[in-house]
Amino acid sequence: MEQRTIDRTGQALSAVGLGTWQLGADWGAVSEDDARELLTAAVDSGVTFFDTADVYGDGRSERLVGAFLKDLDPARAANVLVATKMGRRAVQDPAEFTLDNFRAWTDRSRENLGVDTLDLVQLHCPPTAVFDSATVYDALDELVREKRVSAYGVSVETCDEALAAIARPHVASVQIILNPFRRKPLERVLPAARAAGVGIVARVPLASGLLSGKYGRDTVFAADDHRHYNRKGESFDVGETFSGVDYDSGVAAASEFASLVPAGATAAQWALRWITQQPGVTSVIPGARTAGQVRANAAAADLPALDEKALSELSELYDRRVRAQVHHRW
Repeated sequence: MEQRTIDRTGQALSAVGLGTWQLGADWGAVSEDDARELLTAAVDSGVTFFDTADVYGDGRSERLVGAFLKDLDPARAANVLVATKMGRRAVQDPAEFTLDNFRAWTDRSRENLGVDTLDLVQLHCPPTAVFDSATVYDALDELVREKRVSAYGVSVETCDEALAAIARPHVASVQIILNPFRRKPLERVLPAARAAGVGIVARVPLASGLLSGKYGRDTVFAADDHRHYNRKGESFDVGETFSGVDYDSGVAAASEFASLVPAGATAAQWALRWITQQPGVTSVIPGARTAGQVRANAAAADLPALDEKALSELSELYDRRVRAQVHHRW
């Protein structure tokens, strides 16, 4: 697996990482045995970057990742960089984003993960005003000085939030939604991150599974799956579910996307490979519910890069089917 470096910190991440939201909640139940099996498959496939959050299952995802790494061979575990996120368990008020709260939140994550120092902690899509607060970044710098965290970054909903964070001198990484149906970050965010040496972590890379081509208009998602209860942003930003694309429209666009995939690749792998070849992307973090999905996602890193014809076809599909729905908002 190709390793890519965050210039500001020197930390190395695999080009394809693993998002572990599924290990917590909001995607249906994943047993502890299944979680351990898919984490093992990730490491065996060369994945060295896990992304989690304190809010995933109210800490369940962090605890499962921490227990897995504790039992892993120390030499192998040392190669895995774990990023967590903080802030979504609190009331979404900028006044909550204080040094005292940051200490409490990171203490909880350190306990969950079983580490003294967090590799990378990210503000978890906080209120927009937080990104412009010098006091917030001073507090994050203090966490580094206190060795609670090695580095910090942000997870954002909009390109403007990403650009505000990139302008801060010690932000290591920006996590942002990026996939063939969510392209706006290509215009300004990725170039700015490259110029500043900030890592880009691409999340929701398969548009909540749409880009796998496996779902139809009649697909039924479980009641505890956010693809059932958050389609219109009822619980959190609608962009986190199907990348903000209307489901029926997305199914039609995904079917056309799948028809463009060459032999030897799946639609999901083709989407992941498109992301990894975008200049400035450090790692993409697809989630998974099974070990087989993990191995297939990791294999996307070995596919040939999309050629100009393929890139043009996907761009045309986006402009025709998706752009009007998502481009103006994020």
